[in-house]
Amino acid sequence: MSEQPQLLLTHHLKSLKLPTFSREYDKVAQQCAAEGMDYPRYLLRLAELELIERERRMVERRIREAKFPAVKSLDSFDFRALPSINKPLVNELARCEYILRRENIIALGNSGTGKTHLVLGLGLAACQKGLSVGFVTAASLVHELMEARDDKRLLRMQKQLAGYKLLIIDELGFVPLSKVGAELLFEVFSQRYERGSIAVTSNLPFDEWTEVFGSERLTGALLDRLTHHVHILEINGDSYRLNQSKMKLRPAQRPSLEDNGQNPEPSPR
Repeated sequence: MSEQPQLLLTHHLKSLKLPTFSREYDKVAQQCAAEGMDYPRYLLRLAELELIERERRMVERRIREAKFPAVKSLDSFDFRALPSINKPLVNELARCEYILRRENIIALGNSGTGKTHLVLGLGLAACQKGLSVGFVTAASLVHELMEARDDKRLLRMQKQLAGYKLLIIDELGFVPLSKVGAELLFEVFSQRYERGSIAVTSNLPFDEWTEVFGSERLTGALLDRLTHHVHILEINGDSYRLNQSKMKLRPAQRPSLEDNGQNPEPSPR
């Protein structure tokens, strides 16, 4: 192919937004020629490469837009360390069909037991399935809602939050909410009721949520909506992070016998 047709082809493929096609067509042509493939199979291979790369970029974009504090998969979660977790349920949720049914997830347990890792893993799975995800802590969300209200852009923010297929609200219960903050957060839950999925993590059992929202009436109304279509993950046990830290410190803290001036072998009697 002469230089001019190559330049035109590169231009057209760029206009059509087919960067992988443009980058790979010459190399794939040589491979297909060597393998004796016909033109339809050559084009099929190029189209498949373009689709694979496009999906990879879309997943990366969804992950960026989700604003995860860290990208964690369920494959890296240590279920053996926390046997109380319903692993079959987690694996079922990773298929993301609950999001299509607009159902919710509540992960309850002590601090450090892996609740955030679980919802991050489920959020990543949703991104990989082509679903939009948003992640925020409860305290940050309330702060942003109050700022948006003061700046007269609350409706815009509420619309943005309602647009996520899955909204993850982490650490509900770590910080008590003001009356206005509790009402604004309740409005988020209310607007998503049967319209979009929410995943919530909390270190408090349900009967203590009133301490966070400051009103039995508001807490009851929120739980009524949140638990209508819900999957509950209860995580019982000690802090996984604390146990891991103890395991790392243990060898360093154990003094050697030689350092104490002791003979490691028992002395003969």
